[in-house]
Amino acid sequence: MRPQVMVAGIGNIFLGDDGFGVEVLKQLEHEELPEWVQIADYGVSGLHLAYDLLGGYDTTILLDATPHGVEPGTLSLIEADVDAMAAAPVIDAHGMQPEAVFRLLRLLGGDAGRVLIVGCEPKSVESGIGLSAEVAAAVPAAVRAVKELAWGTTPRLPQDSLKTEV
Repeated sequence: MRPQVMVAGIGNIFLGDDGFGVEVLKQLEHEELPEWVQIADYGVSGLHLAYDLLGGYDTTILLDATPHGVEPGTLSLIEADVDAMAAAPVIDAHGMQPEAVFRLLRLLGGDAGRVLIVGCEPKSVESGIGLSAEVAAAVPAAVRAVKELAWGTTPRLPQDSLKTEV
């Protein structure tokens, strides 16, 4: 059976809370997930993610720090508009801008399926390793949300979470 769901941890662990997605992925490695789910740590390697998505997935779940101007540690669930993201004009093979990943994927003839972003409001993305206490506290709820999404259910996010569309 080919994996139907890709869960991608993205972010730079050397920039504090930007390492949120990578930390959630580390925790997911210890969880029991359905066989149709593939998880992978992409850090800042957008090119690698784009090539892996060429395998074809029904759903792609990105885990990332996503600033919205709310309280640090606030989780968000975003259903991305991949068509709009793929229309972005720039491709940076050394960065992890989702717009560049999906543009490259489209240029290569691939499709990421439905794209969901489980994000967290960062407190700081300054140089330094480790998550702030607020963002670290949000990791277990993000792990739970990813597991629920992988099983095809609506995640139970904390009450102060955001649900937006990009």
